[in-house]
Amino acid sequence: QVQLVESGGGLVQAGGSLRLSCAASGRTFSSLAMGWFRQAPGKEREFVATITQSGGDTTYADSVKGRFTISRDNAKNMVYLQQNSLKSEDTAVYYCAASIWSSSRKSDYTYWGQGTQVTVSS
Repeated sequence: QVQLVESGGGLVQAGGSLRLSCAASGRTFSSLAMGWFRQAPGKEREFVATITQSGGDTTYADSVKGRFTISRDNAKNMVYLQQNSLKSEDTAVYYCAASIWSSSRKSDYTYWGQGTQVTVSS
């Protein structure tokens, strides 16, 4: 079992920045690929970013490429999502997820956190 707890969400003006954090416990963190997903009201949950177990490879959705950065600290069992140049369309609940392989498909992720709200005001 893996437990994931997100933090760092909040209200920010368009153009601002936030850093989301996800704390993992349970199974050996370094054996897991990690991902961030988001879900806006009335929409499907969508892929944002993923990072491999070592942190050596990352993949981003086109909508956030160049603005968001995913990173991890295996010594601290943490994964992060740095969000810059935020737009109103980034408003959503952001979820941290864990998988045995790095993927953009939510069906590949076994463990999920409860989410943190990000609201971007224009």
